[in-house]
Amino acid sequence: MKTQAAILVETGKPLVIVDMEVPPVKRGQVLVQIAYSGACGTQVMEWRGDKGEDKWLPHCLGHEGSGTVIEVGEGVSKVKVGDQVVLSWIKGEGIEAGGAVYEWDGKKVNAGGVTTFQRHAVVSENRLTLVPEGLPLDVAILLGCAAPTGMGAVFNVLQVKPGQSVAVFGVGGIGLNACMAAAFGGADTIIAVDPNPDRRALARQYGATHVVDPGESDPIAAIKAILANGVDLAVEATGLPPVMDQAVNATRQQGGRAVVIGNAKHGAALTLNPGVFNQGKSLMGTWGGDSVPDRDYPKFGGMLASGRFDLRKLLSRPYSLAEADQALQDLAAGRVGRPLIDMSL
Repeated sequence: MKTQAAILVETGKPLVIVDMEVPPVKRGQVLVQIAYSGACGTQVMEWRGDKGEDKWLPHCLGHEGSGTVIEVGEGVSKVKVGDQVVLSWIKGEGIEAGGAVYEWDGKKVNAGGVTTFQRHAVVSENRLTLVPEGLPLDVAILLGCAAPTGMGAVFNVLQVKPGQSVAVFGVGGIGLNACMAAAFGGADTIIAVDPNPDRRALARQYGATHVVDPGESDPIAAIKAILANGVDLAVEATGLPPVMDQAVNATRQQGGRAVVIGNAKHGAALTLNPGVFNQGKSLMGTWGGDSVPDRDYPKFGGMLASGRFDLRKLLSRPYSLAEADQALQDLAAGRVGRPLIDMSL
């Protein structure tokens, strides 16, 4: 069986659309017909080469999507043929079966445990979760990365409480999900910090009570003009070390907490004044919002399906698979919140 894919052959170069041979499913693997794929900053970094030397070229891309199971390998019990599933890079229950190796023009094409820039994908069982009831397949791509990372950072790591204040630095797809989580969690002041005016406008639609343009004013001063003592909680979703420093400095003394979500470029370094720790502030990291798919995706899916926020505005206009490279360009330029690649196009 052959399938079409947008693969990375050389970093810094456009993706290549290829027809590649799908390998037989092995124990613990599942063949999924992809309906939609999302994309995030991680794919942009891989595409640009910002993560350092890429030893796996050529390889498939994409780690968030939705689709339908069409074949299961030996030992798979979590899903069955016909199930609609979320594909996610975050490991859940089920067999860890590793990645697949496809073939294209006599060459091997590597893939991890989950890839989604293709019409069919061999996926490890533990990267699949059933689509929550009431959630359309296009919106379900948010559960592959943006929602568990952004919402998980707010609920699982920062453990937001009603009445608290939250600042979100960087309101792309993940940051907007963090804004929504803060709103769902009962935060009464939610401050979105982003230089992109379109993203700031979106943040107001996804829970932000205030927005700050860091190009016009110092973000910390702007936040303290809203809350004199700083915010209780801060989320960093840019991957820029100076912004990581701003996030922890924007929190209040004696209990302020900040979490870093953003991926910094290979070789980047973060410099902090250690005095922030003597002030009783905490700077934390997270792996996918500390989310556990089988526990958290139904909960986050229920929030997304609640109708409180119009999620269509967060997702881009549909791109075809042939436009996957353009989707990454638009994401990198901040023109879209979350690209939506529609395999039916």
